[in-house]
Amino acid sequence: MKYQSKDLRQFPEQIRFSVANYKSPGFNLDHFDNILLCGLGGSGIAGRITKSYFFDKCPLPIEVVSDYTLPNYVSKKTLAIMCSYSGNTEETLAMYDAAKAKGATIIVIATGGKLAEKAVNDGYTLYKAQTGFQPRMALGYSLTFLLLLFSEFSGIQNAAGELTSTASSLDDEQKFMDKALKLFEAFENTLPAKVVVVTDYFTNPIGLRFCQQLQENAKHEAFLHELPESNHNVIESYYGKLDSVFVFLNSKIQPRTNLRFKFLIGVLEENGNLVHEVDLSSSGIPAVLECIYTLDWVSLLVADHKGLNSTLIKNINALKDYLTAN
Repeated sequence: MKYQSKDLRQFPEQIRFSVANYKSPGFNLDHFDNILLCGLGGSGIAGRITKSYFFDKCPLPIEVVSDYTLPNYVSKKTLAIMCSYSGNTEETLAMYDAAKAKGATIIVIATGGKLAEKAVNDGYTLYKAQTGFQPRMALGYSLTFLLLLFSEFSGIQNAAGELTSTASSLDDEQKFMDKALKLFEAFENTLPAKVVVVTDYFTNPIGLRFCQQLQENAKHEAFLHELPESNHNVIESYYGKLDSVFVFLNSKIQPRTNLRFKFLIGVLEENGNLVHEVDLSSSGIPAVLECIYTLDWVSLLVADHKGLNSTLIKNINALKDYLTAN
């Protein structure tokens, strides 16, 4: 692969770095009523993965916010965690100021920038990532810090050991590239059809991450549908042969949702549509990270297939310039 494969290979090292540099924030969740995870794009997806994984484990409600403003209920009893790889994401900076004005306790995950400066000046906890990556290729930092934080909040023991062990598993790069190649080859001949990723609640952020990577790395249309919700509406658009390939991510946690996946596969395949199921070996942290790593490789394979430079983000940079000028 011509572009970004070197960065993706650093994913296991990002996990190890974050484990080595994590320190407990030193406070008790009894002081809080809720937790906000604030961030966008490559930084925001870590919050969504964390919320999904700790949905039934964390004793406090968790909300992900990817905007300029915060919910009205934010107060001195809110823990607000701000994620921005660059530390200069304008929406996250606005959320930081809003959280501070409400008296919330703040944690920052960044490489530096204005966000890190604010955290240091205001005396808040700061977890610093290493520089040198595009934000979408630096997921290992923010996600690992968050997994460690929420494991501590949820009373889960030895999360650091499990993450370190997972990083060692991810070192077997060829294993995951082979998995990625198998998935890519399943729909290679159908490109440039759009990719539709179908998930359940648990796998939704993994599917969203895959869509984001296809969009940003491969400049490819990708859409996300979640079961059971999309069975109540989107299924009515599934008639005949569609200009799409379907990637199914089913955690198999909910038996009734399993039936919905089974039915939907039948509907799509009966009309000649290509469906590829991505198997999660379990619903544990290792399986989640391994699935994300595999699908990231798929996005680079699609970019190479299309002859595109996955590092170029002309539209995103043009938008940033526009916003700066206005």
